[in-house]
Amino acid sequence: MLMLNQTDLTPGSFILNGIPGLEDMHMWISFPFCSMYIVAMVGNCGLLYLIHYEDSLHRPMYYFLAMLSLTDLFICSSTIPKALSILWFHFKEISFDGCLVQMFFVHTFTGMESGVLMLMALDRYVAICYPLHYSTALTNSVIAKAGLSTFLRGVLLIIPFTFLTKRLPYCRGNIIPHTYCDHMSVAKLSCGDIKVNVVYGLTVALLIGGFDILCITISYTMILRAVVSLSSADARQKAFSTCTAHICAIVFSYSPAFFSFFSHRFGGHTIPPSCHIIVANIYLLLPPAMNPVVYGVKTKQIRDCIVKILLGSKDIKSQSI
Repeated sequence: MLMLNQTDLTPGSFILNGIPGLEDMHMWISFPFCSMYIVAMVGNCGLLYLIHYEDSLHRPMYYFLAMLSLTDLFICSSTIPKALSILWFHFKEISFDGCLVQMFFVHTFTGMESGVLMLMALDRYVAICYPLHYSTALTNSVIAKAGLSTFLRGVLLIIPFTFLTKRLPYCRGNIIPHTYCDHMSVAKLSCGDIKVNVVYGLTVALLIGGFDILCITISYTMILRAVVSLSSADARQKAFSTCTAHICAIVFSYSPAFFSFFSHRFGGHTIPPSCHIIVANIYLLLPPAMNPVVYGVKTKQIRDCIVKILLGSKDIKSQSI
């Protein structure tokens, strides 16, 4: 019997097929994707600029927000440009190694975003429950170590995905019904045993998502207890208002993630594949697009800095005239 080399079963490239079943609507679907991508890029770059140049924003809460903005920039930039090239110009081909690199970035930075949201919950917990120790507990070195640990956690847990995916034999074609490479979309093209991939994928989801959600839940339970015990209604409202933007960020991030996770496992035959793919793209686009808007609207210090910059530019213009 003729034995095939592993290299014979490794494709040189994959074809990302966009959103199957909605080919006629690719151009229309691309407009909201492009609009959200532009909002995400402008909004997050603007936040990073504000946090870097405004001394009043050099505080732990805004350093964590800068981490979130930087993570969001990497998330949407690793997938959306390629998705738009598929929807607009039908540039569907991606090299095998390029697919693995994209998969690594997507999963690493989505895990990083979850970790940063958890760190932001802990930041709010310390700020509300231990306000006198806030500045001493969350020093710049502690924040840097927390951010680095979150990043390394994602890298170390996601690197095995690339090796598990690369070792598989691919004899079911090279067409991926998606706009970007993710772990299971690629693994499903294999004719080999992907049980290890499935089990490891679920393990990583529990280690990252499960742990972070548990920490967020515990933090907000303690925050709620501390806020309810406050005697002043104004103090309660002020304490809650500092958490509003973060709660919105959690909802924007985890809602599409939960839908995608559970629909793949329990609604695979009832929910059309095109819906899965659109939600998967929204999962990567919605948080980066909405987080700067929410924090800009809900956070007084950021609003004040934006007004200050706008008024300053107006004053310069009026003086030049």
